[in-house]
Amino acid sequence: MRIGFDAKRAFNNYTGLGNYSRFIIESLLEHAPQHAYYAYTPRQKATWPDAQMPFKNQLNIKLPAAYAYLPNALWRSRFITKDLQTDKIEVFHGLSNEIPYGLGKAGIKSVVTIHDLIFLRYPEQYPAIDRFFYQRKFRYACQNADAIVAVSEQTKRDIIEFYGTPADKITVIYQGFQPQFSQPITDKATLAQVKKKYGITKDYILCVASFTERKNQLRLIQAFESLNTEAYELVLVGGVSAYLDELKKYVQQNRIQSVRFLSGVPMDDLPALYQGGSLFVYPSVFEGFGIPVIEALSSGVPVVAATGSCLEEAGGEGALYANPLDAADIAQKMQEVLSNKTLQHKLIEAGEEHIKQFAGKPIAARLTELYQSL
Repeated sequence: MRIGFDAKRAFNNYTGLGNYSRFIIESLLEHAPQHAYYAYTPRQKATWPDAQMPFKNQLNIKLPAAYAYLPNALWRSRFITKDLQTDKIEVFHGLSNEIPYGLGKAGIKSVVTIHDLIFLRYPEQYPAIDRFFYQRKFRYACQNADAIVAVSEQTKRDIIEFYGTPADKITVIYQGFQPQFSQPITDKATLAQVKKKYGITKDYILCVASFTERKNQLRLIQAFESLNTEAYELVLVGGVSAYLDELKKYVQQNRIQSVRFLSGVPMDDLPALYQGGSLFVYPSVFEGFGIPVIEALSSGVPVVAATGSCLEEAGGEGALYANPLDAADIAQKMQEVLSNKTLQHKLIEAGEEHIKQFAGKPIAARLTELYQSL
């Protein structure tokens, strides 16, 4: 087969959707090399983030040479179809919630990955202009793609609920994780160096999530406060935001000790931060999948996550689950793990088994099967 990808984010976004796009392309190149793969991007930064990627030479990278004068968005939404016809693409996969117009008329089968519909569940957390464009793109993709990949059962339920999409059009194929998280850091000096870099002086409880209200860090801070422990620090990793300012204000006003906020942490430091932690907590009120949970499991760290969306899918038997709206319940689950070495080992072992389904080989096999079915 000749398979094309919307690879804008694979080449230009080094977080969330970019990580997903790179993971999918790399997995297919490695585990299904019998097919021809074309990555379409309006621009290409100097290098793929993983310079050691051994399969990159097998990837046909396509830039809009004939339409370089057009805005990027216009090429990706409309004129790219002509390029796909020229390259004789049989299946086009929109990796980030959208597909171009006209694929059906051009005789090109299409797949779209829908990551979540959180902008419909929590519209107040998104600017009106963003909601307008998201709604147009997501609805069009769900209505016109030949097949939809949902990254969780929760996202599948949301697609059915909000867009009335037939269930048999949707296939749940989980996201994967970057391999560096599952590579043990055996050098204790490296872990100590990262702790020193970020001013961490004790054993610590870690949370990696953007600082937004939905991620629920305030209740995590309240839960940590109620533990009344001097043995641990709470380390919160995320970006700069207004909600971060609120969290810092709360910590200051309540004179809570040992809470550390880290922003601008490079990807290279995250594996050490995960592996050096005593516990990972992800109390988000709602998620489409929850990549940090499987990053923590692959790092060999016990996890406490939230009920109510898809995090039970992400964590499986490798985590305990708490009501995200109840700080006391979050604190109880945290204390349960921290005080019980046997439980910690049980969660870590269960997590190692659970994350096997998120590896590149089984995900590539399921995607290839889906492409062939079209």
